[in-house]
Amino acid sequence: MSEYHSSKKLRRTHKGRMIAGVCSGVGEFVGIDPNIIRIGLAIVTLFGGLGIGVYAIGWLLLPEEGKDTSIVQDLLAKQQEKSTSSNPWNEDDHKPRQ
Repeated sequence: MSEYHSSKKLRRTHKGRMIAGVCSGVGEFVGIDPNIIRIGLAIVTLFGGLGIGVYAIGWLLLPEEGKDTSIVQDLLAKQQEKSTSSNPWNEDDHKPRQ
């Protein structure tokens, strides 16, 4: 007898989004109201500004709902693609292309 286990994925959500969906995504993932997370980040922001940094990191590292990659992963893939396509060396003879 097999059981179906749906794995929750941490994503920036569209539902309940106020800015980028970080708090609503985290709230949905952990099962709490996103407003509690928003209040917590606001308090942390008032006492040192760390909340803004945490939110920005979440925005960059969490994939958007419906996507498999985050903003950082997309940028790294584009950079890697750009660096491999602009390689002037031919792999066969190790001489620059003319």
